Amino acid sequence: MNICVFLSAADLDERYTRPARDFAELLGKGGHTLVWGGSNVGLMKVVADGVHEAGGRLLGVSVEFLATKARPGADEMFIAADLAERKKLLLEMADAVVIMVGGTGTLDEATEILELKKHGRTEKPVVLLNTAGFYDGLQEQFRRMEEEGFLPRPLSELVFFAEEPAAALAYLEAATSAATAADPRAR
Repeated sequence: MNICVFLSAADLDERYTRPARDFAELLGKGGHTLVWGGSNVGLMKVVADGVHEAGGRLLGVSVEFLATKARPGADEMFIAADLAERKKLLLEMADAVVIMVGGTGTLDEATEILELKKHGRTEKPVVLLNTAGFYDGLQEQFRRMEEEGFLPRPLSELVFFAEEPAAALAYLEAATSAATAADPRAR
């Protein structure tokens, strides 16, 4: 499975890097491919290192103005003209999406995939990995949107909230297995 991970490129402390590395190792050991922003810095590097060391493939999509930070030696690396093209390519290449801790760029990517799901433009499974309660406030806001009628679909159809890396990957594997069983052409 090609798993797109949206996450920060910042250098973060152990409470964020340890769970990210744990998820990366599970992804690599599971024979999956990491689809990510292609950077070889910060949390993006931690995840790419973990996937690579565990035997997984690396498929990066950088952007022209960040190309100097792109990871050398990735299995595949694409350079997009701008951030909008980068998001489009990341989502096209992915079978599933995981949202890890991040800043405004990660939030932008997260809301894009959720908006596409809301409108039925994709059915790819999406997991929000709520490391150290980082997304507690966002989860509360999403629930309020659902309760007050802002979401035309139940929140549970849009995103799965996981507290631990193993739960995130287990959900993705189950969701993609179910989709394949329902439609063998599903990807």
